[in-house]
Amino acid sequence: MGSKNVRKLTGKKQRAIYLHHLVRDMEALELMIQRDMFEKSPIRIGAEQEFCIVDGEFLPHSNSLQVLGEINDRHFTTEIGNYNLEINTDPIVLGKDCFSILHQDLDSLLDKGKAAAQKSGSRIIITGILPTIAHKHTTLESMTAVDRYYALNEAAKDYRGQDFSIHIKGVDEVTMLHDSVMLEGCNTSFQMHLQLDPEEFVEMFNWSQAITGPVLAACCNSPLLFGKELWSETRIALFTQSVDVRTNSFLLNENQPRVSFESKWQTGSISDVFKDNIARFRSILTADFEDDSVDLLERGEIPKLKALCLHNGTVYRWNRACFGVGDGKPHLRIECRYIPSGPTVIDQIANMAFWVGLMKGRPEKYKEIHRTMDFKDVKSNFLAAARYGMAVQFHWEGKLYSAQKLLSEVFLPMAKEGLRKVRISEGDIDKYLTVIQNRINAHNGSEWISKSYRNLLTTKKPDAAVQVLTANLYLNQESKKPVSEWEILPPEAMSQFNITKKVHHVMSTDIFSVEEKDSIELVAHMMKWKNIHHMPVIKGDKELLGILSWVDVQLLFEKGNATQATVKSLMKTELITIGQDSTVDEAKELMDRHKIHALPVVRENKLIGILTSNDL
Repeated sequence: MGSKNVRKLTGKKQRAIYLHHLVRDMEALELMIQRDMFEKSPIRIGAEQEFCIVDGEFLPHSNSLQVLGEINDRHFTTEIGNYNLEINTDPIVLGKDCFSILHQDLDSLLDKGKAAAQKSGSRIIITGILPTIAHKHTTLESMTAVDRYYALNEAAKDYRGQDFSIHIKGVDEVTMLHDSVMLEGCNTSFQMHLQLDPEEFVEMFNWSQAITGPVLAACCNSPLLFGKELWSETRIALFTQSVDVRTNSFLLNENQPRVSFESKWQTGSISDVFKDNIARFRSILTADFEDDSVDLLERGEIPKLKALCLHNGTVYRWNRACFGVGDGKPHLRIECRYIPSGPTVIDQIANMAFWVGLMKGRPEKYKEIHRTMDFKDVKSNFLAAARYGMAVQFHWEGKLYSAQKLLSEVFLPMAKEGLRKVRISEGDIDKYLTVIQNRINAHNGSEWISKSYRNLLTTKKPDAAVQVLTANLYLNQESKKPVSEWEILPPEAMSQFNITKKVHHVMSTDIFSVEEKDSIELVAHMMKWKNIHHMPVIKGDKELLGILSWVDVQLLFEKGNATQATVKSLMKTELITIGQDSTVDEAKELMDRHKIHALPVVRENKLIGILTSNDL
């Protein structure tokens, strides 16, 4: 969001002051365009690297402010989750060995972060969604203690007026309500910036939209959320829904979400791109404004367009137009926001070289792509890539292409030509585009995670599987080999680290349950059909009321008294329960002491699993 000194926009006077500055910023922007004040050369690139902080057991570690203080480097800043941080790299002139230089800079900064994290027993992982992140890490307690995040959360909640609704369906399904924007904290990305000439901005912005789907397919890295296999790039669906401030109603909602892929080609000027965002999305935050942007401009100073940048920072286009000032000169750039973090630094730099090469290598025949390509095909390509990754078929030039064919035969040659056009060294071109080609031929990060996770699930419960997966993800990252060279984990793979076995590693979450009013006859048959020895009794919202044992049910059933009896009459209500973060040893001791063979696992008296002696 740019400025750190932000707060929720409230009251008529405050809104009037902010909107006045927003309008004046737009006037100043148009004056700078008219006066040809924008920097056109040299062209620069830059990146934002978000990353996760994990503890010794590869779970999110909520110590980002402590790690940030230890790092003490202006390149690092906070993120909304207190287990994430972000690196902002210095801009680099596009040309020669710029990608190798960016690679070295990013390695050096990450090494500094790793050294600081290690002092508090933490590690750093770069991945789109951390496989071990759980629902308990997405509460307000996990929000970074910085005012602007609380302001954003309050503004979004007030504007929506109801809980956020999450529904993502892939191989598995996640459906839930959430009371804050903290689910956005599950996502980490590698955001890429490319400076552009104002005169070519709109046509290049349209081109960036056109190439989004195929580029994303090669870079997918986030198939898991809460142990569920969803989209190939689940971040796309999760981010869209986690900050969707539109209110659900019985009327068809025609508004765009704040996280969106646009709905049409841009056909005006660069100022029209910003105007469209202002017209479509209400301002929800404000800050302190000392100067009028137009007045500054008339005094010979370059304004930073603070109000415009603040508004722009709360509209999360997957390709976003950005204004900035560097070395006293204004510039315009496109921010590519859909690429996930990881799996390694070399993979990320390869993604950037590929994207920049495509942006600069656009053939002349695509100059006015808005006249030759239907925008709905472009949007369809993007959503299909997010869902299915390299398994997708793309619409391109009126034909259907497999991802492999389009990327290998059309996009990679185009990217190579573009990199040559801006005089990137042949060494860098070969090094980084080969990473992309090998990924197309073998597997991307999403495919490695999905295949490895499926293997692990054949021998482990989900929570144990994601921990082993994340530990091996970390080891592979540290090897610095691109993901295409990583071996898929076999079912018997384990972690090389000393991870304490907890209840959530071995408990069953696929639970059959009954209600008080159900008949014992039905319950008896359910338990026989499914070979269940202990049946939890719950009410609507999973509140645990009691438990039935097969011994009690069988006795009543065999006596012929089960037809009229209800669960309520037979269930035990004096329950011994356990929490998911207790150790397996604690669970075993509890079972032995009370001479029982099943422990319901609860969180705030809500049933989340069951642990039996067979599980132990």
